[in-house]
Amino acid sequence: MRRTLAVLLAFLPVLSWGAKEYPATGMVLKVDPPHRTMLVSCQSIPGFMEAMAMPLSVHDAKDLNGLAPGVVVQFTLVVEKDSSYAERVRIQPYQSAEQDPFTAQRMKLLDRITNGSGAASKSLSPGELVPDFTLIDTQRHPVKLSQFSGKVVALNFIYTSCALPNFCYRISNNFGVLQKRFKEQLGHDLVLITVTFDPERDEPEVLAHYAQTWHANPATWHFLTGPTPDVRRVTELFGMDFFPDEELMNHSLHTAVINRERKLVANIEGNQYSAEQLGDLVETVLAGQQKRQASIDPK
Repeated sequence: MRRTLAVLLAFLPVLSWGAKEYPATGMVLKVDPPHRTMLVSCQSIPGFMEAMAMPLSVHDAKDLNGLAPGVVVQFTLVVEKDSSYAERVRIQPYQSAEQDPFTAQRMKLLDRITNGSGAASKSLSPGELVPDFTLIDTQRHPVKLSQFSGKVVALNFIYTSCALPNFCYRISNNFGVLQKRFKEQLGHDLVLITVTFDPERDEPEVLAHYAQTWHANPATWHFLTGPTPDVRRVTELFGMDFFPDEELMNHSLHTAVINRERKLVANIEGNQYSAEQLGDLVETVLAGQQKRQASIDPK
């Protein structure tokens, strides 16, 4: 994991100043309410520090309310001579890049009307077991989520015709970065899954061509599609909203991280995070579960 703030502080010159405050933004990797701490993958702070993962304490336990892995937060980083802490922590809500602020609401309404559900489906919450599902890969082979039990799974949703570089392309690129960063762990401890929410056009051959853009190893990064009802069932588990609109899709963005016991760790909404922050989250889950396994089966 990247350098921590403690390391940075050790190299700062000794200055005769009191506490300094910096506005900061980062992705929560882990929360420890009993000890009033959170692990955050923080964006760079110009003139002070590079992007890095750092454990931070809070003086007010209420600052940790509502926090969970994958949540993006804004906070004030208070740096004293020999310590640092966070205060005024607030969750940064995802702001859709849709030009029409009512598009997302219309998508949900149209989805309910089209599928006759009458009410929005309840998506999974962190800590819940992710139900098993089966889709097909680029070779038309069935792929079950349960076959990856014992591994950490990162899962995202795209459609190959997406024309906006900050949407599906960026989400896929994030996994491309993970593929490089976790080259040694892929297949053994970590699996990547990309599901299309446009199965009518994204047939296996189309997905195979799309996967080549990222030099994806089909053994460790699985691009999946399937019958529309099966795909929709998976998207509903993670709160994906989408609706065709003039040959394109109005859609939300979700990236999920699932642990070795097939429980949801994080369901990140939107694209307001970096590939490095997603990698820090995956690394935290991998490291935490490895420690847990070592404590269960000491050698």
